[in-house]
Amino acid sequence: MKVVALLSSGIDSPVAIHLMASKGVEVYPLHFRQDEIKEDKVRRLVKKLREIHGDLVKEPLIVDAFEVQAPVFEKLKEIGKAKWTCVFCKYTMYIVATEYAKKIGADAIITGDSLGQVASQTLDNLMVISTATDMPVLRPLIALDKEEIVRIAKEIGTFEISIEEEPSCPFVPKFPVVRAGLGQFKKILEEVKDKLPRDVL
Repeated sequence: MKVVALLSSGIDSPVAIHLMASKGVEVYPLHFRQDEIKEDKVRRLVKKLREIHGDLVKEPLIVDAFEVQAPVFEKLKEIGKAKWTCVFCKYTMYIVATEYAKKIGADAIITGDSLGQVASQTLDNLMVISTATDMPVLRPLIALDKEEIVRIAKEIGTFEISIEEEPSCPFVPKFPVVRAGLGQFKKILEEVKDKLPRDVL
């Protein structure tokens, strides 16, 4: 089985990759680059995971967030919907992950979502975001609390890399939407659809 995994420089997604690779799944990490510091952390996280799992964890594909996602975020600002940025951030990630998965013949998309942990991970938002793809989205951390995730991260040696200081996200709005409604989302989607990523890879 092959999967594409959304990989950030944080604590959760490397643990999600570890859990999937532990089941013998081939994992193709996908990172949306915001700056050199986060990208360097991601490359070191993948190296650490490859030390454990070998070639089951592939080298990461790096996509430029400023090229692929920023046009959507700018359009959201323009139409007065900047608070939807986090929802559309994950939505655009799923679009690119789906393209990558179909290109390499992968069976699913993996994320490090843990229910309710941050703005984009409420059940309402996860349901809306999932409409971006026609592929299964697997969330191995969904029912784990932060302490459990941190414990696994420390065991596999990714925790110390993940907690290294890094720039904050340049796109996050002051008051992100935490309970996205599908009806309202579809109306906004109609206004930004021309800016959505297409044929990125």
